[in-house]
Amino acid sequence: MVTQVAKGSGYVTAFKAVVVLNTLSVLAQAVTAGQLMSGGGVGAHGMGALAVHVLGLAQLVAAVLLWRPGRVAGWPALVSLAVLLLGFLQSAMGGSGVLAVHVPLAMAIFGLSVWLLVWAWRPSPARFGA
Repeated sequence: MVTQVAKGSGYVTAFKAVVVLNTLSVLAQAVTAGQLMSGGGVGAHGMGALAVHVLGLAQLVAAVLLWRPGRVAGWPALVSLAVLLLGFLQSAMGGSGVLAVHVPLAMAIFGLSVWLLVWAWRPSPARFGA
């Protein structure tokens, strides 16, 4: 069975784990952004951005492995690429002080991350070949 490749290889488990970690890191960024409003959390927000970038890359790699050798849908890889690229753009906007772009990008990244999280963990036997 085609989707048994993904199931037997551990690609599904890796993708699920990385999606959880990435979504949590994006959520942590929202918390540290709130701390910035009260004058704290600058260092934590900066380090959190690094975590979002690293986990975004890991999520993209896991999604590509799920898609190509795993033979599961390809759209999660495209969404993961969008999350990664939007994260870089968002960081650049935040570093430049352009909050009118930085904040909406954060909302988009969070929405896309939650979408992938729900998709990955939603019980659907046909999706991963169960």
